[in-house]
Amino acid sequence: MQFDVEPVDIASRSPTVLLNESDAAELGAHPLDRVHLDHAEGTTVGIVELTDQLVPPGVVGTTRRLDAISGPVDVSLAPTPASVRYIRKKLDDVELERHEFERIVADVTDDRLADVELGAYVAGVYTNGLSLQETLHLTEEMTAAGEVISWDRSVVADKHSIGGVPGNRVTPILVPLAASAGLTMPKTSSRAVTSAAGTADTMEVFCDVSFSRAEVERIVDDVGACIVWGGAVNLSPVDDKIIRAETPLSLDPPGQLIASVLSKKKSVGSTHVVVDIPYGEGAKMESLAEAREFATDIRRVGDHIGLTVECAITLGSQPIGHGVGPALEARDVLKTLDGAGPADLRLKSIRLADVLFECCGVDADAASLLDSGAARERFQRIVAAQGGDPDVSPGDLAVGRHTQVVHADRAGIVTHIDNRLVNDLARRAGAPRDHGAGVDLHCRVGDAVETGEPLCTVHAEVSAKLEDASSLLERTEPIRVRGARETLVERV
Repeated sequence: MQFDVEPVDIASRSPTVLLNESDAAELGAHPLDRVHLDHAEGTTVGIVELTDQLVPPGVVGTTRRLDAISGPVDVSLAPTPASVRYIRKKLDDVELERHEFERIVADVTDDRLADVELGAYVAGVYTNGLSLQETLHLTEEMTAAGEVISWDRSVVADKHSIGGVPGNRVTPILVPLAASAGLTMPKTSSRAVTSAAGTADTMEVFCDVSFSRAEVERIVDDVGACIVWGGAVNLSPVDDKIIRAETPLSLDPPGQLIASVLSKKKSVGSTHVVVDIPYGEGAKMESLAEAREFATDIRRVGDHIGLTVECAITLGSQPIGHGVGPALEARDVLKTLDGAGPADLRLKSIRLADVLFECCGVDADAASLLDSGAARERFQRIVAAQGGDPDVSPGDLAVGRHTQVVHADRAGIVTHIDNRLVNDLARRAGAPRDHGAGVDLHCRVGDAVETGEPLCTVHAEVSAKLEDASSLLERTEPIRVRGARETLVERV
């Protein structure tokens, strides 16, 4: 059937088309069916939604994802992608072959899967896991699906944290440390999946993070490093579409995580990678044994695809730094680069940088580079190259003006800071989309506090979001204080 095309100003994550119900009945199309749209530029696959008012009979409505299509178009039913059958196999806990992952990745890349199908894939991997062989296949296919940058250097450094720890903003400190030591470090980073801010969200407080591949190459050639959002560079693009399905339920299954991390590192041309694996209550890896198993698997997959991977297993049972949320974390970064900042953030940045230097065979001392101002100067050059103000200071960073201070209701010792609740609190306050939203921590586990002493401050840019965060505070205890006289061990 031939149709005219009418753009409909609706944003959609999948390539959605709107059909009038009478046309859909004649085509035999149902909601979430796929149709071929044959037009002057070629053939596009659309996913069907029905309406009886938004478009009249004889017209197909194209949402923003398909706004480049002009009519007339021939519309016909398209077959269900083979990958749907393979996704069902994963849900049934059947191990997939390489050609099956190839088909899944291709269909995700080409937007042939509806959101519910992509969600089913993520649920299958989360519930049943991936074997090491499946992870190898998936990593290779995700790498092959996008562009790959090649550098004329034998060593290209990189770093990744598996996340889960609030405020763990090491990357904007480590990257200029590495560049000031003479390493090339084209760092592509993600936005938040389960946390209150990803590195890209925090870096966006300082400068642009969305660049093309050619722009990334120019920046790195100019200053030796970059810190950009990986989703804009078309390197392992399927990963960002899978992250989109993982985000609503905060899912990040280990096998998919390994494929995600290493496919991006391979795509950006990295040769030597340090992976930060925090473990502890509230982190993605709850136990040291789990962290060690993950480290073994990611090293094996890295070796298989030609990457030198060094893992740093770190304690992640409480937040790192003071700020949780883009602007608050950006403030910690600047203070650390200026020689101050939270002691734990400074120490972790130095230790991971030294691990990276040893991995890459570079004779440099991270503490000296930080204390000398060399890392701060290189950070300024990176910010300038990415279109930001290199002279920005911590006081220039605006945080949400709507605040609520959480006070200790007793004197005692801080015994626990809940990672998940702190992240949830910051997200309810508006992070990461509202850069100034988040949680400013005033204490660490082990600190002695007095009754009424501030434990943390919640910042929001919108008063309604602060109320949402406050409602969470009313029924939870993100920071636990035990009285000095309370016993920490019960006798039974």
